[in-house]
Amino acid sequence: MQISTSLSTTNEIEHGTAKFYQHVLNALNSSGVPYLVGGAYAFHHYTGIIRDTKDLDLFIRRRDFDLISAALHESGYRTELTYPHWLGKLFFNGDFIDLIFSSGNGVAEVDDAWFDFAPQVDMLGVPVRLSPPEEMIWSKSFIMERERFDGADIAHLLRTCAEQLDWQRMLRRFDAHWRILLCHVILFGFIYADERELIPAWVVDELLDRLRVDTHAAQAECRICFGTLLSREQFLPDIMQWGYRDARLFPHGHMSEQDTVTWTDAIKNKR
Repeated sequence: MQISTSLSTTNEIEHGTAKFYQHVLNALNSSGVPYLVGGAYAFHHYTGIIRDTKDLDLFIRRRDFDLISAALHESGYRTELTYPHWLGKLFFNGDFIDLIFSSGNGVAEVDDAWFDFAPQVDMLGVPVRLSPPEEMIWSKSFIMERERFDGADIAHLLRTCAEQLDWQRMLRRFDAHWRILLCHVILFGFIYADERELIPAWVVDELLDRLRVDTHAAQAECRICFGTLLSREQFLPDIMQWGYRDARLFPHGHMSEQDTVTWTDAIKNKR
């Protein structure tokens, strides 16, 4: 696995922003509330790829949001619960940090296991722990918007991490959504044709066996669209016009009706 010796230096990001990140990370370490560094910084650590980013992604458990907010308020920062099903934000002088406790589709919820397998590294001179590569792959695998597709990130993570991944845990993470993992495994074999063996053969066999069984099984009776787990916008006609049930909602998903409305309204705000 390729790793960097340090996630970032003050030469790679603006000095004021670096100081902001350092202060926040030290404040969180002093609070004792667990968090993980993810996003571009974790991606750099695992792949060696440097990506210009305008913010810092911290992954937390939903139940810890109020504790983290209180700790940061004591240090002079303002937080907001931007999307109750997904993330909050921390603001300071034009910079911000995302406090993430799930994925936008409600699937990849941050739980205790994220912390059980998180490696410790140094970032800007501060000891931090990273989101594990298994959980990064899991959460990124569902991002297939018109304006953003994280398939290349998955391929790069698999290229550098595949031989060290806990594939049993990966299969448990994807659970009923194993077809998404199969899609990325197939794409990896296309992208890196001479490195296909990095994906264990038993993983490919397991996923193909599931596909074979599922192909010959009886079809589901209810009309449900799982496309909303991949894109919050592109499958809205299926839900709003064509009578499909939204897989983000109970019993298939973890989002409430209000969560989906808020998440859909955010499309206009982003534009």
